[in-house]
Amino acid sequence: MKATNQPTSEADATSEEQLAGFIEKFDSKNAELIRSVRKLLRKRLPTANELVYDNYNFFVIGYCSTERPSDCILSIAAGANGVGLSFYYGTPLPDPHRLLLGSGSQNRFVRIDSAATLARPEIAELVAAAIKQAENRLPVSGRGKLIIRSISKKQRPRRKDSK
Repeated sequence: MKATNQPTSEADATSEEQLAGFIEKFDSKNAELIRSVRKLLRKRLPTANELVYDNYNFFVIGYCSTERPSDCILSIAAGANGVGLSFYYGTPLPDPHRLLLGSGSQNRFVRIDSAATLARPEIAELVAAAIKQAENRLPVSGRGKLIIRSISKKQRPRRKDSK
């Protein structure tokens, strides 16, 4: 089955419309980057579920092997200052090129300046390692679902010029 971003049901269409609305809150450069990175990750992880959070600090699309956030492998995390690729269990990942940023006990991330960043071999290695280390493996066939998990009423601005 070929993975596409085309909705397959009315519920999918509604989720896609909601997602488009969340992305539209960003300036045009970051909105386009989010859409581009999502398209590449959907192609790379067609069976992953996309869990969407439009939270206070960040807008996040998590790529998960199940519908549980704890099974998140990686995610797009965006704020007014830019877009990152976040590795939910990033601390144990091999990082010989020292690309991973962050100092928390679990999560690590890389900044994404363009969709081409995902094509860099060292980034592809991190993505492959994150997929390999996932406790719950991605399904081998099918297409993952788009699931809107939470929307915060109060949010930080999604554009630098917003107040």
